[in-house]
Order: sequence, then structure tokens, then C-alpha cells
Amino acid sequence: MIALAEPVEFHAQELVLSAGQRSRYLYLLVSGSLSIELNNKLYQVHIQALGPGEAFGWSALLPHQDTLFDVRTRERCTAVRLDGARLDAALQEDPVFAADLFRRTLQLVAGRVQATEIRLGELCGVRPARAETNPKSQE
Repeated sequence: MIALAEPVEFHAQELVLSAGQRSRYLYLLVSGSLSIELNNKLYQVHIQALGPGEAFGWSALLPHQDTLFDVRTRERCTAVRLDGARLDAALQEDPVFAADLFRRTLQLVAGRVQATEIRLGELCGVRPARAETNPKSQE
């Protein structure tokens, strides 16, 4: 059987994913921290910080879905990289695993949307209502 996952390392300030890039991998962060960013020639907006146990690269689970944000390391990081195509094949074979992974992926996406909404509010001068943080929301 071909392995679905492999360990990877990233240097500090390394651009791991670029907005608009087709993501081939889903990553699970093991150590270090990353910044989810919106970058433009005129501005850079930090959307969310990720730490160990959190995931990124969810667009690799969808066909024809480009990465929406830049993902940059804040320090040296290690992660487990899951090949999207191989993972898709495994999900086809195990519907229970597929349902669990997609539930967790939706939680990840919802957390990213919430972080984006909070940051947008801050940029517009709106103090966000006390955002309830759920540590499970980023799985």
C-alpha cells in the first residue's frame, strides 16, 4: 500500500502555500506555528495563527479548489503531509473515515471563516462580540 502521509519540515518565515495555488496536500501541524494571511501589493492581513494539532490545506480535499490564503511559518515547523489524491482514494473505500474527516474539515473551514470575520470586523473598526472559542473547532 502506498503511504498517505509523510513528515515534512519548514523553515521560519517559509511560504508553505500561496493564495491561488492548487493545493495537493492536507497538512497536520505537529510543532511550531503558522500564520494564515491575506496578502496584496498594498497590504498584508494576518487572519489566524495555527499551532500544533491544527490543520491547513483543506482545499486539497476538493477537486479544482485553489488555496484561498497564504500560509507562512512563523518559526521552524514540522507537519504531517497527506497526499490529497491518495487520501481521496482512501476515503472512497472507508465511508466512516470519510464522514469523520469531512466533519472535521468543515469545523476547520468554519473556524477559518470565523477568524476572517473577526479580522474584517477589526479592520472596519467594529469590536467583535465576545467570540466563543472552541478548541475543537480547528480540528
